[in-house]
Amino acid sequence: MNTRHEWTATPITRDILRGALDLERTGRGVLPHRLPAHAREQIPDGQLAMAESQPSGVRLAFRSRATAVELDVVATKRVYPGAPPRPDGVYELLVDGHLAGRASAPDGDTLTIDLASGTAHSRPGPVETLRFTGLPDDEKGIEIWLPHDETTELVALRTDAPVHAPRPSGRPVWLHHGSSISHGSNAATPTGTWPALAAALGGAELINLGFGGSALLDPFTARAVRDSAADLISVKIGINLVNADLMRLRAFGPAVHGFLDTIREGHPTTPLLVVSPILCPIHENTPGPCAPDFSAMSEGRLRFVATGDPAETAAGKLTLTVIRDELARLVGQRAATDPHLHHLDGLGLYGEADHAELPLPDGLHPDPATHRRIAERFAGLAFGDGGPFATENH
Repeated sequence: MNTRHEWTATPITRDILRGALDLERTGRGVLPHRLPAHAREQIPDGQLAMAESQPSGVRLAFRSRATAVELDVVATKRVYPGAPPRPDGVYELLVDGHLAGRASAPDGDTLTIDLASGTAHSRPGPVETLRFTGLPDDEKGIEIWLPHDETTELVALRTDAPVHAPRPSGRPVWLHHGSSISHGSNAATPTGTWPALAAALGGAELINLGFGGSALLDPFTARAVRDSAADLISVKIGINLVNADLMRLRAFGPAVHGFLDTIREGHPTTPLLVVSPILCPIHENTPGPCAPDFSAMSEGRLRFVATGDPAETAAGKLTLTVIRDELARLVGQRAATDPHLHHLDGLGLYGEADHAELPLPDGLHPDPATHRRIAERFAGLAFGDGGPFATENH
């Protein structure tokens, strides 16, 4: 292995970063963000602030003859008292699109979140060095995918050969917005989230704006989508509106229209796919809010329950069944004058038969095998022949 004085340090800039909408300079390095600064100024809660800083789909991308790469990081470890410990985030290094190494940062900043009281406090931690060695000694494309569920400050990048900006891939840029399922909850690796898998299957460059607990039709998120360069756009709407018990049916329709109107201001003819929720039995016919099942936590398991009353749907409370029907109606109405707008029923990605085979482990989120199934279904329906993202359609 090369000695330290032979390493080349490369500044971490947006030139070698993919999948982030902003890069914030910090006291230790840089922090990738998936929402721009003007949107972050309007975030009303800590949940979205945390989620958008977790770099799902964000990767360093460059070309080099390097056989060894070092990356200094500060990862934020989340601790939920009473819940099972969370696994360390995974960093994946790909060479010309193929996995060549994985690493984790075992220590870092710690964010302790008490689900019972809703309080949180943080503790600073150390910089960790990740090392990837034994790479081929030739010019190649290198990507380092950051953990999808662990906020990561990037402190330094070192290689044993010079780094060059990546070549244009020629692939379409697909921007996707959704909930924690799109963010990657319960996926094991950053390239194992369903959007990352679907992008690979569909031959697209991913920008993942899936935000855990926070796909809530926020206007600032719509403006971020509007202002981003993208060839293909999808928005997955529903589950967070139900489990946050955020709005009633009267507000839902106009909010969807406003969200789509804003996106269309910047992307008037871009293929735009509206995806309704996948199956989630606890919320199919039961409104939110959703809450942790504290009896399960006492047994060392994390599960969620719906706490609403199904009878309240008559007064306008939202369930997944209500949202699917309303989205289909709204998209059908708009598509009469917008030929580039499309609808995808989420039950086609994961429905009752899938749930019987691959149930949601915590009642809300798919496991790694289910992420792959959703990805394969989405790739076939969206990127496949006749799909709204098929090459012949854009």
